[in-house]
Amino acid sequence: MLNKKSIEDLNVKGKKVLVRCDFNVPLADGKITDENRIVAAMPTIQALVKAGARVILCSHMGKPKGEPKSELSLAPVAVRLAEKLGQPVLFVKNDAVVGENVTKAVAEMKDGEIILLENTRYRKEETKNEDNFSKELAELADIFVNDAFGSSHRAHCSTVGVTKFVKESAVGYLMQKEIEFLGNAVNHPERPFVAILGGSKVSDKINVIKNLLDKVDTLIIGGGMAYTFAVAKGGKVGNSLLEEDKVEYARQMMEDAKAKGVKFLIPVDTVITQEFKNDTAFKTVSTLEIPDGWQGLDIGEESRKIFTDAIQGAKTVIWNGPMGVFEFENFAGGTRAVAEALANIDAVTIIGGGDSAAAVNQMGFGDKMTHVSTGGGASLEFLEGKELPGVAAVEDKE
Repeated sequence: MLNKKSIEDLNVKGKKVLVRCDFNVPLADGKITDENRIVAAMPTIQALVKAGARVILCSHMGKPKGEPKSELSLAPVAVRLAEKLGQPVLFVKNDAVVGENVTKAVAEMKDGEIILLENTRYRKEETKNEDNFSKELAELADIFVNDAFGSSHRAHCSTVGVTKFVKESAVGYLMQKEIEFLGNAVNHPERPFVAILGGSKVSDKINVIKNLLDKVDTLIIGGGMAYTFAVAKGGKVGNSLLEEDKVEYARQMMEDAKAKGVKFLIPVDTVITQEFKNDTAFKTVSTLEIPDGWQGLDIGEESRKIFTDAIQGAKTVIWNGPMGVFEFENFAGGTRAVAEALANIDAVTIIGGGDSAAAVNQMGFGDKMTHVSTGGGASLEFLEGKELPGVAAVEDKE
């Protein structure tokens, strides 16, 4: 599936290897609240250390918009990573990311040692993919390894630009795994193939729906985007999320599905409330008859049963986007029902990053899935059938 150089194709002993990881982890009061991305990066780092590379890690965190923000420093990541790996990770603090102290630290490295650079987005050039910063990064290393799937849909200095100035480049294990799972699931699925799309907006998923309608046997729509489809069916959705300019498009999609013999499911019932908060009165009504002043925040019991039945016969399932406002316990039932159904089937189950990944991990089903993607935006673009710039930039196998 992936004709890119991988770390298996490299001879790294004694070489300086710059690895782009995705350490964009959530922090609260300087503490990491979800370390899935750190754990996901470890196999590549461990393999390079074992092979005697001098490992230089880089990543962005949040959106500092080209200026140093202490709350977005990668310092806490170095501490946690060292604990996880059981070996020191030297954090080289420099708000310009690269500089004299960094060059010196790299020059003094021994085989198997690890250093971590500061947040690449402290530099305004990073997001513009400007050559000067790409060159500075490349000058630190002999080889570049991109293992940041979650950032590979962006053409930045540390994902794309750097590849122009290093002698050799490859993808890491996480990147390889992401592309193989997502790629095989979409292009060579074992059937029946079911895709579940949730989240708030149809507009975010238009191209995904188009691409998947040619590939799936069943398409399930939940979350806020379902109400636009309900209106396309002639329903009334009260104050629920609605993209009026996408109603015609939703109607067309349902017709296309019918013409292609794809089963297209939207919720038949909805849990509604008058206020957008957890502690409020709620009731369940038909999705097509939501009264004025009320809004849908989750799929109802009947929809959960229909969706679960559709999932049970599947051999491949891709899920991107929650079924409701799962952050509110009273409106997490639909998302939990789907997660549970996926956890209990004998099939390839792939969670496409973002909120659905957060939901399955929070609910304790993450380890029951075949693959939980680390990249929300990247996995969406992949599901649209787009080539990701961070993948395209890496050398092909000879």
